[in-house]
Amino acid sequence: MTQKKKAKGQLVVLSGPSGVGKSTVIAELLSERTMHFSVSYTTRKPRVGEQDGVNYNFVSRQEFEGMIARGELLEYAEYVDNYYGTSLKVIQDKLDAGVDVLLDIEVKGAAKVRKSCPDALFIFMIPPSFEELSRRLHARNTDNEDVITGRLEKARLEYKEIPNYDYLVINDKVANAVGEIESILTAAECRFTNRKYMIEGDYAL
Repeated sequence: MTQKKKAKGQLVVLSGPSGVGKSTVIAELLSERTMHFSVSYTTRKPRVGEQDGVNYNFVSRQEFEGMIARGELLEYAEYVDNYYGTSLKVIQDKLDAGVDVLLDIEVKGAAKVRKSCPDALFIFMIPPSFEELSRRLHARNTDNEDVITGRLEKARLEYKEIPNYDYLVINDKVANAVGEIESILTAAECRFTNRKYMIEGDYAL
């Protein structure tokens, strides 16, 4: 028996402080689960090893502000003097096609998505301790001490937003964090509202 295709994809928002390991966890998650990862637009410069269109869509500040003016973004925010934002059309097209979409965005962007997409799942990822976050930021060797200090101060502010999220995932080990997110997504998939399409027409609902 062929399973019916779901009518609407699930929007999943993942946030967490810089250095928590979101990119590594996301890469592992996408290797195990079929969903669309929304590649954000940003005005920051690429880090070593990052590819345009894969890690981010790297654009100029002028280009980004043009996208804002034309209403092309689901959300956008400025973080450490750079813009980050999500294409509205790409998200809508994927969700309407029944494809789950994953967004990796910071707390201000997530707050905007929460207002326009209340049915989205909101997940916040943290390291096992704040000391571990500092260690990971230093181990990256991509930022100077002033930038790292700024990221840690920003992280303390971001932690205050955690109560606004549905789930809290601990990234002590990548496999554990991926497993927790998989459990969250599976539980969400089993909600009646997300599976109603499977029995519509078969029963008088």
